[in-house]
Amino acid sequence: MADCDGIGLIEQCQERAFTLIGRSIDASGAIPAAKLAEVLEAVVMQYRLARELGSEEVRCVATAAVRRAANGDALVRLIGDACEGLELQVLSGAEEARLAFIGAAWAAGAGDEQGLGVVDAGGGSSELVVGDAPAYVRWWVSLPLGSGDVTHRWLPSDPPTRADLDEAMTRTRAIFAEVQPPPDVRRLVAVGGSATSLRLLAGPILDVGALDHLLETAQRFSAVDFARNFGVDVQRARLLAGGLLILRAVSELFAVPLEIGRGGLREGLLLDHQ
Repeated sequence: MADCDGIGLIEQCQERAFTLIGRSIDASGAIPAAKLAEVLEAVVMQYRLARELGSEEVRCVATAAVRRAANGDALVRLIGDACEGLELQVLSGAEEARLAFIGAAWAAGAGDEQGLGVVDAGGGSSELVVGDAPAYVRWWVSLPLGSGDVTHRWLPSDPPTRADLDEAMTRTRAIFAEVQPPPDVRRLVAVGGSATSLRLLAGPILDVGALDHLLETAQRFSAVDFARNFGVDVQRARLLAGGLLILRAVSELFAVPLEIGRGGLREGLLLDHQ
């Protein structure tokens, strides 16, 4: 929740709830009824809070997990019925990438910078975007692989083993192998939950060596211990190794160090509304 002053955003409130929709999808490709109810409860609570705090307008969007679900329209109906005046918009991959770029470019102070790359590594997908700040996107790709997917498929142990990390890295690289970004990227900004956590742990710039060091650290702590020692939410800590592997593959792909950004999709939604 933020005020928009015509130039940027002035944050007023921030709330998070980890729903892990992508990991709940069943064999038929649907979101189970219990998970739909859980997500609905989270949305209702945040919508009520926003209204109580005086928000004049609220936008509600869903990303890759709902976009991929066979019954994503059921969540749209549930939210519409429970929250008067609120409509859930299921973003396309292109729209998700564009909004993440706008939010990241603003938070990075990019101005009218050209050749800006943004990677939004979420729980259920990864959006790679290249464009010219503040809002012109000239290349993007959305991959159906997020930190939740990597964790669920290839990192069953907590903490992850060296063998599992090696396997997951091989699999992740294979998914990114067909991606061919433009060659003129001068600056690469990472946003999303994993990136935000990494800023707390390792500072604003990450090269491959720093990412490898963080992966070694992840092997030494369970999610609970990692959260306790480093001040990261425990659910975020469980997904962190998966996010690190994605960011490492992206850094290799662009051959540019990662700059950890502060903005992303939510900021893009607010800025796009101005």
